[in-house]
Amino acid sequence: MRSRYIMPIILCLTVGFFIGQFLLNQYHNKEKIKPAFSEKEKVFFIQQGVYSTKESMEKNTLNFSHYIYHLKEDKYYVFIGITKNNKNAEKLKNHFKNIGYDTIIKEFEVDNESFLEVLGQYDLLLENTNDNDAIKTICNQVLAKYEELVTSNESQD
Repeated sequence: MRSRYIMPIILCLTVGFFIGQFLLNQYHNKEKIKPAFSEKEKVFFIQQGVYSTKESMEKNTLNFSHYIYHLKEDKYYVFIGITKNNKNAEKLKNHFKNIGYDTIIKEFEVDNESFLEVLGQYDLLLENTNDNDAIKTICNQVLAKYEELVTSNESQD
């Protein structure tokens, strides 16, 4: 009768050991575990305009080498700059005003950690420059990264 209980006990101890080992390895390798959700962060978008047709939008954005647009309720919202910093948003708004474009600042939440990290680095560059060519280049790079890291990921989901 005793031998009848020995095998199940050994099996339970072995399975328990392996499950415990697996859980302990997961705890030690927590940097490899991706969170189930990510925090959203407030980001300032510089809006150039809102257009009722794509043709109208394309006609009015010919002078911009790079821009992004968002289609919402049959309207095309065009953005020509993105930053996490409110001072940088004002700097961009003034930059575009100086070259002849009235813009408004819109706040949105973004949860793409890769983009937010890159945006933080570009914000540091933007803070430390007043050169119009540098500001234009930074805006173009940020918009390209947004398309690469955020827009392309949204279309894959």
